[in-house]
Parts: sequence; structure tokens; C-alpha cells
Amino acid sequence: METKTDMPRALIVAHLKMKGWSVAKLSMHHGYHRGTLNNALCAPWPKGERLIADALNMAPEDIWPSRYPEVETKGVA
Repeated sequence: METKTDMPRALIVAHLKMKGWSVAKLSMHHGYHRGTLNNALCAPWPKGERLIADALNMAPEDIWPSRYPEVETKGVA
């Protein structure tokens, strides 16, 4: 089984910049203090992860696969 690694923080920040965002700008856009979404870059925080992922048009589990273990599907052959 292949183990996926989380996207590096610097790459997430770079992708946000390419979309016209900074972490601070995205935080404030959603009504948070400018540094709040930095928490999602360092530790699990599903709401913050979703906000970042949405800004990147990605799923949080594609950015942080270690935080979203695969769910086994029972009964599927």
C-alpha cells in the first residue's frame, strides 16, 4: 500500500499565492484574525483545512492525506 505524504507547507502557501491569496488574507476574508489559518498548516483543524482547500479548488484529504485516513469500504469486491 502506497503511503501518501502531506503537501509541504511552503507549497500550500505558494499555491495560495498563485490563486491570489495569502494565508492572512484568506483568514481575514473568512472573519478570522490574520494568523488563524496558519493553525491548519501546522495541526489538524478540519474547518481551517476546508477553507484552504476550497481556496485551492482541492479536497483537504488531497492536501493532508495523513489527517484523513482512508475509509475501508465494506462489502465491495
